[in-house]
Amino acid sequence: MLELFIYYRVAAAEAPQALATVQGWQAALRLRHPGLQARLLKKHPAGEAGVETWMEIYAARHDGPDLVAELQAELVEGPPLYAAGTERHVEAFVPCAW
Repeated sequence: MLELFIYYRVAAAEAPQALATVQGWQAALRLRHPGLQARLLKKHPAGEAGVETWMEIYAARHDGPDLVAELQAELVEGPPLYAAGTERHVEAFVPCAW
């Protein structure tokens, strides 16, 4: 299973609008990629005043090269909702084979 982790910072004042944007974005991704699991977390404790760090987590059961490339391209772009001076960071992980 492939898991993608995307983290970025959001201005706290824009959090309600950003939440609606991310939820819509994740719903659209799940429609385009059946079986895709999507979550949204925010860092606790919040840290810097007025800014929140958010993390989107996506898990895909099928991790063929086409799906990986397609998801990474979509997720790097993402909705434009980060705090000024920040960007989306995308990292991909797969289970360890022990």
